[in-house]
Amino acid sequence: MILNQTVEYALRAMAVLATHGVDQRVTSGDLARDANIPEHYVSKVMRRLVLAGLVDAKRGHHGGFQLSRPPHQIAFIDVLEAVDFQPESQRCAFGLGKCNPSAPCALHPAYAALNDAFLEWARGTTLVNVQPDAIAPAPHAQVGRP
Repeated sequence: MILNQTVEYALRAMAVLATHGVDQRVTSGDLARDANIPEHYVSKVMRRLVLAGLVDAKRGHHGGFQLSRPPHQIAFIDVLEAVDFQPESQRCAFGLGKCNPSAPCALHPAYAALNDAFLEWARGTTLVNVQPDAIAPAPHAQVGRP
């Protein structure tokens, strides 16, 4: 299952906020740098996370973003839903339109298992699972590309 760019950015931003805890605000510039998100995209992603109630925002001096609740109370599925990502559990992996379990394609069992595992991961993994001392990539680095 491939996550789109917005979902990846939202997960990155939430991971950065989780490393700062619920009491420390992070500016949009620092968030862009630390999460390796283009600055012009940070506000778009953060607006959706604020509207979903996952993040609190404050403008002005000493402003920025912070988690609205402790990391162990925010599952990855919450972040995915905040940016309107829905696993395509009804999409046929063989390209036959909508998945039909009563007339399955050749890939149905494997694809259904993948979707189930993904949903289990998203529901069972919270921001407390973020590695707080991980090294962030250089800003806007092309990771994995020569």
